[in-house]
Amino acid sequence: MAGRLTVCPTPIGNLEDLSPRARRALVETDIVACEDTRRTGLLYERLEIEHPRLVSFHDANEAERVPGLVQQIERGARVTLTSDAGTPAVSDPGYRLVRACADRGLEVEVLPGPSAIITALVASALPVDRWRFEGFLPRRGGELERILAAPETVVAFESPRRLPDSLAALAALAPDREAAVCRELTKLHEEIARGTLGELARRFRGEARGEIVVVIAPAQRAPDQVDLAFAVDALRRLVQAGARPRAAAGVVAALTGTRANQLYSELTGRAPRE
Repeated sequence: MAGRLTVCPTPIGNLEDLSPRARRALVETDIVACEDTRRTGLLYERLEIEHPRLVSFHDANEAERVPGLVQQIERGARVTLTSDAGTPAVSDPGYRLVRACADRGLEVEVLPGPSAIITALVASALPVDRWRFEGFLPRRGGELERILAAPETVVAFESPRRLPDSLAALAALAPDREAAVCRELTKLHEEIARGTLGELARRFRGEARGEIVVVIAPAQRAPDQVDLAFAVDALRRLVQAGARPRAAAGVVAALTGTRANQLYSELTGRAPRE
């Protein structure tokens, strides 16, 4: 009988964030595949439970470890995947192992739990309806421009050493864009700094300390783009309900401040009449 792979998030700072279900997974497993055996061993010590077999599983050896772990699961072993902190496979090793198990039809159990990404996103007080995770902030100016042009809220990791330079570069491109710097989340010295990129660049001129997540507000589309898309959709709905296209275009244009000819053109694909 085949075993299973359990993907087990671990605390990003506060040990009390480990769920009873995650604790049980750590207790009942046969093997723990972990980024750093010493760090995971310390977690077991702090939880006051005896650790099973710990196997190092990090960026440098992930590819070579996967076949052996999959074989162990096929033979009936319960393998638990952890990272140093947070949810495995999200900017941490784990994707290859999860994929290999899925491809072989093995059971993969993913536990919900601590995530610096989600914690920072919500704590930033920025829009959460559409967002994207970028990994670590890029270094090149062109890539930073791409991030600032994103229509979604952007969440990214950054190192303490590079934070001042990254904020300065972002502020040079969009000084008034809202953002947040979330530092040492769930830990004793947790800090959530909100403001514009210009304000945050001035606040973090020196090297910060701890683990850092940067959250950047989405780019705002021009009002005319928003109005046109809304107006065309409204016109389409009226026409579908039986209204005459030109007459309906005039009504929608008057209500939205757009041009009737442009609306009619967008609806029919014909060039607008001047």
